[in-house]
Amino acid sequence: MEHQKPTAGKFALNYGLILGVIMLSISVIMYVTGMTLEGVQWPVFIYYVAFPVIIMYGISQYKKSNANVLSLGDAMKVGLAIAIVSALGYVAWIFIFNYVVDPEFTAQAIEVAKDKMLESPNVTEEQVEQSLKWIEMFSSPAAASAGWTAMSLFFGLIYSLIGGLVMKNNS
Repeated sequence: MEHQKPTAGKFALNYGLILGVIMLSISVIMYVTGMTLEGVQWPVFIYYVAFPVIIMYGISQYKKSNANVLSLGDAMKVGLAIAIVSALGYVAWIFIFNYVVDPEFTAQAIEVAKDKMLESPNVTEEQVEQSLKWIEMFSSPAAASAGWTAMSLFFGLIYSLIGGLVMKNNS
Protein backbone atom coordinates (compact mmCIF):
# COMPACT_ATOMS: atom_id res chain seq x y z
CA MET A 1 0.00 0.00 0.00
CA GLU A 2 1.31 3.42 -0.96
CA HIS A 3 1.97 6.15 1.59
CA GLN A 4 -0.56 9.00 1.49
CA LYS A 5 1.14 12.41 1.80
CA PRO A 6 -0.44 14.47 4.62
CA THR A 7 -1.80 17.94 3.98
CA ALA A 8 -0.20 21.01 5.50
CA GLY A 9 -3.63 22.34 6.49
CA LYS A 10 -4.20 19.82 9.28
CA PHE A 11 -0.91 20.72 10.93
CA ALA A 12 -1.40 24.44 10.34
CA LEU A 13 -4.81 24.40 11.97
CA ASN A 14 -3.76 22.36 15.01
CA TYR A 15 -0.49 24.11 15.78
CA GLY A 16 -1.64 27.53 14.59
CA LEU A 17 -4.59 27.38 16.98
CA ILE A 18 -2.30 26.34 19.83
CA LEU A 19 -0.01 29.28 19.07
CA GLY A 20 -2.97 31.65 18.78
CA VAL A 21 -4.38 30.47 22.12
CA ILE A 22 -1.00 31.05 23.78
CA MET A 23 -0.89 34.65 22.49
CA LEU A 24 -4.51 35.24 23.37
CA SER A 25 -3.93 33.91 26.90
CA ILE A 26 -0.91 36.14 27.39
CA SER A 27 -2.88 39.13 26.10
CA VAL A 28 -5.86 38.46 28.39
CA ILE A 29 -3.67 37.89 31.44
CA MET A 30 -1.75 41.10 30.76
CA TYR A 31 -4.99 43.06 30.33
CA VAL A 32 -6.71 41.63 33.42
CA THR A 33 -3.66 42.20 35.64
CA GLY A 34 -3.08 45.72 34.32
CA MET A 35 0.34 44.88 32.88
CA THR A 36 -0.65 46.19 29.44
CA LEU A 37 -1.27 49.75 30.64
CA GLU A 38 1.83 49.62 32.83
CA GLY A 39 3.91 48.72 29.78
CA VAL A 40 5.14 45.40 31.18
CA GLN A 41 6.62 43.37 28.33
CA TRP A 42 8.12 40.23 29.86
CA PRO A 43 5.03 38.01 29.36
CA VAL A 44 5.25 38.57 25.61
CA PHE A 45 8.68 36.92 25.62
CA ILE A 46 6.89 33.65 26.40
CA TYR A 47 5.27 33.98 22.99
CA TYR A 48 8.59 34.83 21.36
CA VAL A 49 9.91 31.49 22.63
CA ALA A 50 6.73 29.52 21.88
CA PHE A 51 6.49 30.79 18.27
CA PRO A 52 9.61 29.12 16.85
CA VAL A 53 9.24 26.07 19.10
CA ILE A 54 5.70 25.35 17.90
CA ILE A 55 6.54 26.02 14.26
CA MET A 56 9.53 23.66 14.44
CA TYR A 57 7.49 21.06 16.30
CA GLY A 58 4.67 21.30 13.75
CA ILE A 59 7.13 20.80 10.91
CA SER A 60 8.70 17.82 12.69
CA GLN A 61 5.27 16.25 13.23
CA TYR A 62 4.45 16.75 9.56
CA LYS A 63 7.71 15.02 8.66
CA LYS A 64 6.96 12.18 11.07
CA SER A 65 3.52 11.60 9.55
CA ASN A 66 5.02 11.74 6.04
CA ALA A 67 7.19 8.63 6.47
CA ASN A 68 10.06 10.79 7.75
CA VAL A 69 10.29 12.65 4.43
CA LEU A 70 10.36 16.45 4.33
CA SER A 71 11.13 18.81 1.48
CA LEU A 72 12.02 22.43 2.06
CA GLY A 73 8.82 23.42 0.24
CA ASP A 74 6.66 21.31 2.54
CA ALA A 75 8.40 22.73 5.61
CA MET A 76 7.77 26.27 4.33
CA LYS A 77 4.09 25.48 3.64
CA VAL A 78 3.52 23.99 7.08
CA GLY A 79 5.45 26.67 8.98
CA LEU A 80 3.94 29.63 7.16
CA ALA A 81 0.47 28.16 7.45
CA ILE A 82 0.93 27.75 11.22
CA ALA A 83 2.08 31.38 11.44
CA ILE A 84 -0.91 32.62 9.40
CA VAL A 85 -3.49 30.63 11.38
CA SER A 86 -2.08 31.91 14.67
CA ALA A 87 -1.97 35.49 13.34
CA LEU A 88 -5.57 35.34 12.10
CA GLY A 89 -6.72 34.00 15.46
CA TYR A 90 -5.01 36.85 17.26
CA VAL A 91 -6.33 39.40 14.74
CA ALA A 92 -9.86 38.21 15.53
CA TRP A 93 -9.09 38.84 19.21
CA ILE A 94 -7.75 42.35 18.44
CA PHE A 95 -11.05 43.33 16.82
CA ILE A 96 -13.19 41.70 19.51
CA PHE A 97 -11.14 43.37 22.23
CA ASN A 98 -11.18 46.82 20.64
CA TYR A 99 -14.84 46.87 19.62
CA VAL A 100 -16.55 44.68 22.24
CA VAL A 101 -14.47 43.99 25.36
CA ASP A 102 -12.95 47.45 25.99
CA PRO A 103 -13.55 50.05 23.28
CA GLU A 104 -11.92 52.75 25.45
CA PHE A 105 -8.69 50.85 26.03
CA THR A 106 -6.72 52.37 23.14
CA ALA A 107 -7.55 55.89 24.28
CA GLN A 108 -6.51 54.96 27.82
CA ALA A 109 -3.24 53.47 26.60
CA ILE A 110 -2.46 56.59 24.56
CA GLU A 111 -3.15 58.78 27.58
CA VAL A 112 -0.84 56.66 29.76
CA ALA A 113 1.88 56.86 27.08
CA LYS A 114 1.46 60.65 26.93
CA ASP A 115 1.74 60.96 30.73
CA LYS A 116 4.90 58.84 30.76
CA MET A 117 6.46 60.95 28.00
CA LEU A 118 5.60 64.18 29.81
CA GLU A 119 7.30 62.89 32.98
CA SER A 120 10.65 62.92 31.19
CA PRO A 121 12.44 66.28 31.53
CA ASN A 122 14.26 65.77 28.21
CA VAL A 123 11.10 65.58 26.09
CA THR A 124 9.48 68.72 24.69
CA GLU A 125 5.75 69.19 24.19
CA GLU A 126 6.31 69.14 20.41
CA GLN A 127 8.10 65.78 20.63
CA VAL A 128 5.24 64.40 22.71
CA GLU A 129 2.65 65.56 20.18
CA GLN A 130 4.65 64.13 17.27
CA SER A 131 5.02 60.79 19.08
CA LEU A 132 1.32 60.71 19.88
CA LYS A 133 0.45 61.18 16.21
CA TRP A 134 2.49 58.09 15.35
CA ILE A 135 1.07 56.11 18.27
CA GLU A 136 -2.52 56.97 17.26
CA MET A 137 -1.82 56.10 13.63
CA PHE A 138 -0.47 52.62 14.46
CA SER A 139 -2.78 51.78 17.36
CA SER A 140 -5.95 51.33 15.32
CA PRO A 141 -7.19 47.73 15.21
CA ALA A 142 -6.65 47.60 11.44
CA ALA A 143 -3.06 48.84 11.66
CA ALA A 144 -2.28 46.58 14.62
CA SER A 145 -3.76 43.61 12.77
CA ALA A 146 -1.81 44.32 9.60
CA GLY A 147 1.39 44.74 11.58
CA TRP A 148 0.83 41.58 13.59
CA THR A 149 0.06 39.54 10.46
CA ALA A 150 3.11 40.90 8.62
CA MET A 151 5.41 40.13 11.55
CA SER A 152 3.97 36.64 11.95
CA LEU A 153 4.53 35.92 8.27
CA PHE A 154 8.05 37.34 8.35
CA PHE A 155 9.14 35.34 11.38
CA GLY A 156 7.15 32.32 10.22
CA LEU A 157 9.13 32.45 6.98
CA ILE A 158 12.44 32.62 8.82
CA TYR A 159 11.66 29.80 11.25
CA SER A 160 10.12 27.64 8.52
CA LEU A 161 13.22 28.09 6.42
CA ILE A 162 15.49 27.20 9.32
CA GLY A 163 13.34 24.21 10.29
CA GLY A 164 13.12 23.05 6.69
CA LEU A 165 16.87 23.28 6.14
CA VAL A 166 17.63 21.45 9.37
CA MET A 167 14.99 18.71 9.01
CA LYS A 168 14.99 18.34 5.21
CA ASN A 169 15.09 14.75 4.03
CA ASN A 170 13.96 14.00 0.49
CA SER A 171 14.60 10.25 0.50
